[in-house]
Amino acid sequence: DKLGMRFLFTTGKLAFFDCGGIRLMLDVAENPEFDHPSSILYFRVPDINAAYRQLSGNDVVFEDKPHVIAQMPDHDLWMTFFRDSEQNLLALMSEVPRI
Repeated sequence: DKLGMRFLFTTGKLAFFDCGGIRLMLDVAENPEFDHPSSILYFRVPDINAAYRQLSGNDVVFEDKPHVIAQMPDHDLWMTFFRDSEQNLLALMSEVPRI
């Protein structure tokens, strides 16, 4: 609910969400050998500051404020990080054209 992804359904320990037209499947590790820190999921947004304000209003707690992490020839790459309810690290990213 906080991220605005539409929940689709669950089956067993799997949960499926619609993430902007992409189906996202989340699962719990079945064996201890697979229970390790997760990969970071990056959500590309058109306006990182607007997304930051919207999610902050939905009680998402961010690790930092949106900031430039790389300067490319034609745009700046902005990111900000936050954690989900299971403490997995997630991020918003935005490519901001240089004017």
